[in-house]
Order: sequence, then C-alpha cells, then structure tokens
Amino acid sequence: MRRPSAHTLMSLVAIASILLGTLGTFLVEDVRDANALDLVLLVTASAGTLARRSYPVAALIIVGVSVAVYYPESRFDGPIAILVFIVLFTAADQGRLIAAVAMGSTLMLAMGYGEARGVGHVDDTLFVAIAGWVVASIAFGGVTRNRRAYLEEAERRALEAEHSKEEEARRRASEERLRIARELHDVLGHNISMINVQAAAALHGLKKRPEDAEQALRTIKDASKETLRGLRITLGVLRQVDEDAPTAPADSLARVDALVAASGLEVTTELSGPLDTVPAEADVAASRIIREALTNVSRHSGTNQATLTISNTSGNIMIRVEDDGPGATFDGGTGFGLQGMRERAAALGGSLEAGPRPEGGFRVVVHLPLNGAS
Repeated sequence: MRRPSAHTLMSLVAIASILLGTLGTFLVEDVRDANALDLVLLVTASAGTLARRSYPVAALIIVGVSVAVYYPESRFDGPIAILVFIVLFTAADQGRLIAAVAMGSTLMLAMGYGEARGVGHVDDTLFVAIAGWVVASIAFGGVTRNRRAYLEEAERRALEAEHSKEEEARRRASEERLRIARELHDVLGHNISMINVQAAAALHGLKKRPEDAEQALRTIKDASKETLRGLRITLGVLRQVDEDAPTAPADSLARVDALVAASGLEVTTELSGPLDTVPAEADVAASRIIREALTNVSRHSGTNQATLTISNTSGNIMIRVEDDGPGATFDGGTGFGLQGMRERAAALGGSLEAGPRPEGGFRVVVHLPLNGAS
C-alpha cells in the first residue's frame, strides 16, 4: 500500500486543525443559523489544499476564492485562512509567484471589504497579522525555491567538474600513451635500424675483413642489450611494477659521446657551451632528437658519415645534424620520425627545420629555448 507523502500529511493535519477550530468556534459562539454555504466552502478549500502540489494555480484559485467568499458571507468564524497560507507558499515554491501575489492581494481586499460591511470576523490587529502571514508565505515559498535551484545548480556544477576531471584524466592518459609510443619508436627504431646496418656490414666483411665483422657483431650485441633495457623500462612503467626508477635519463647531452657511439656512424662532433647544466626536460628532448636524427642518417642517407653540432648560448640550445649522402627523396617531413622530433621541439617552444642541403645531403636544425624548460 502506497504511503501518503509528507506534503499530504501536512495538508491533512492543517485541514483537521481548521475543521476542529471551526467546530470549536461553532460551539462556543452558539451559531445555530449556519447554512450549507459555510460547510461547502470549508470542504472546497480543503480539497483544493490537498491538490496544491499537482495543480498549484488551480488550488490557489479554489482556496483563495473559497476564503474570499467565506469571511464576508460565512456565519462561522473558523481559521480557514491558514489554508491560504499553505497554497500561497506552494505556488511561490513552484515558481507561480505572480499568481500567488495576485491571489494574496485579492484575498486581503475581500477580507477588507467584508470587515467594512461590519461582518466582524477579524479586528484591525488580526487583519494586519493575516496580511503579514500572506506576505511571509509568499516570501518563504520564493526562498525555498531559490535555495532548491541553488542546490540543483551546485549539484550540476559538481557533476560537470567530475566529468571534466574524467575528461582531463582521459586526455592525459592519451598524451601519456602517445609519449610512450614515441619513446618506443625512438629506442626501438634507432637500435633496430643500427642493428640492421651493422648486420649488413658484418655479412659483407665476414670473409674479407673478419676484424670489422667482429666489431660489427659487438655493436649489434650492445645495441640489442640497450634496446631490451629500454623496452623493459617502458613496460615497467606500463605495468607499474615495484622497481627502482632510473635516476637519470637514458640519454643526455652530457653523454653525447655515448649517443654518437651507439649510432654506428662516423660522426664529427662540434660542441660549444655547457651541456651538463641543461634542464632535464630540454636535455631529454635534445638527446632524443639527436638519436632520431642520427637514426635517419643511418636509415635513409646512404652514407655512414655525419656531422653533429651542439651549442648552448644565450639560453638556447642549437642542434645541427648534417650528412652528405645521396639519400632518398624528401617527402616534406611527414614521416613519423621527423614529426616526432618536431613535436618534441614544439613542446618546449622550439622549432625544427629539416630538408636537403644545396650542396647535397640532408640537414636537420633544431632550436630549443631553455627559459620554458625545467
């Protein structure tokens, strides 16, 4: 069985109180010439009050008219005006403020008219008190409506904030996946490419120059070990294994000789300015760009020689990687390698230029400002 709501129970209590009050007035004042209108108005106002939640304006009209007629015409002197306060509050609470004000004003005019005729239901003090309750009922209804709207807006904003946090978390996860993919490309692409070049050199010189083949195989061994180490670190991050994190970047400008040696190329290096005090973010980005640029030389240039220039002057890192090989046809820099280098530079507010040299070969020039790195 469905239980009545709190609003319905409140209405029933109010109606019962009014009926008992009216009955008490009838007995005390010994009114014996009451007619059917007295009871009809009480029943009609009570029915309108019970329907106020579903039909606030209709209830307001029914109760207001019943009370407006009751006080000038009724022979009873019951507290039926309480029902008006209830429906006025409900109408204002549900946003029917104009209707509530109009009905409240009409009711007070009707009561004033009745008292002007000498009905005598209320004196001046009670009339002012009723007028105050009419205003208070409408005001309380408006306050509860505004508070409910405020709470709903606060809840909506909280949901939006939670949704924004989820979106931000997904965006960061996507960026992290892209970063990990780029790291894997840098590590695996460089080392596998170098392994391929060294393996080809070993096969070519296995019979004619065994000592060169041995060196190439050693380089392959070291490169494969480095590749597995880098892959292990990356997978460890993905799995969130409980192991010590690296205390320094795998690559660094301070260890540029190791970068050059790992490339398998004959690289002429020109360095200027301090490279061991570069901020970590710029250091990692510059090292990865150098690794990728040397990988491209090994993979695409058709030569095993390159020139690497690094300078740190006026808060700006400049990197230039050049080769003089015949190379392949330049595709405008849309490959994943060049695109990854360009994105790394742009993330620090820098720039990258890549293209064929007029005298032959290929050139990559990178500028990384240090003022935005940390």
